[in-house]
Amino acid sequence: MAVYTAIDDPGLFFNTVLYTGNGGTQSITGVGFQPDFIWIKGRSYTDDHGLFDSVRGATKILYSNEVNAEETYATSVTAFGSDGFSLGSMAEVNTGSATLVSWNWKESATSGFDIVAYTGNGSARTISHSLSAVPKMYIIKNLGEADSWQVYHGSNTSAPETDYLQFNETGATTDSDARFNDTAPTSSVFSVGDHVTVNKNTINYIAYAFASKQGFSKFGSYTGNGNADGTFINTGFRPALVIAKRTDSTANWYMMTAKISDSGGGNPLDRPLFANDSQAENDGDNNVDLLSNGFKIRGSGSAQNGDGATYIYMAFAEQPFVNSNGVPCNAR
Repeated sequence: MAVYTAIDDPGLFFNTVLYTGNGGTQSITGVGFQPDFIWIKGRSYTDDHGLFDSVRGATKILYSNEVNAEETYATSVTAFGSDGFSLGSMAEVNTGSATLVSWNWKESATSGFDIVAYTGNGSARTISHSLSAVPKMYIIKNLGEADSWQVYHGSNTSAPETDYLQFNETGATTDSDARFNDTAPTSSVFSVGDHVTVNKNTINYIAYAFASKQGFSKFGSYTGNGNADGTFINTGFRPALVIAKRTDSTANWYMMTAKISDSGGGNPLDRPLFANDSQAENDGDNNVDLLSNGFKIRGSGSAQNGDGATYIYMAFAEQPFVNSNGVPCNAR
């Protein structure tokens, strides 16, 4: 029997929740599970992205668009709940009357997501993970110092272990053996070099590691064609979230969310946010159709669809293209 998907209900492991801030305290529910990784961004106002996880604990914030070390704010995410999370009054997560989005992940080998905390030793080494599969992407942050986020992506060049991107920057792919020690990850470990951003002696780090899971998540690449009738990328599922970055030149990390568009969630999605930037939803030339089995680029801008340009992406499912019983899902 054909295997169409590893997960029939993606909402058990990833979900997007939109909410309105109240400037005080509130509980956000409707996630559908107790989240282990929460990424929050204000949609209607300019402010930093706030990233939280259950390994570091509530009130401890990182910013995808900043180099800041980990900070503790008692008014940020104050607790991880069985169906969501609780908030204080911090502007990044709960500005009064503003609209916000939270992307929520559950840590599980089933869904291919692992949160790894480790302490640097200053020498090239391997770090254990619990994916039981080869990670296709991992994102590392120095918690103790102001350093850029380091990104490994399995489709970033023909030898991705030799290169890195930075989540908080627009820069193109850069070659360096000091980040990932020019060593490809395995089903049990990933490698780090001796650079301060990934392995300074006595400094604490957090890594978010992802493996591709059929029908739920995919980490790949595409080539632009410079045309509004852009490239189609087959993911094997209807995406809930797509994050992509041009690798051969400077460009933003654009984020397209199924629940956010001028047409109330319909195609094309035309209200991107940028992982490396604090700006509100942007009405630029970053348009995407989310389809039953992937996404199609509908903008011609160089940051998303330059002719011959190369891009990497990470995508998470709203619904598999075909469930484990062989039943297809609907287009949006």
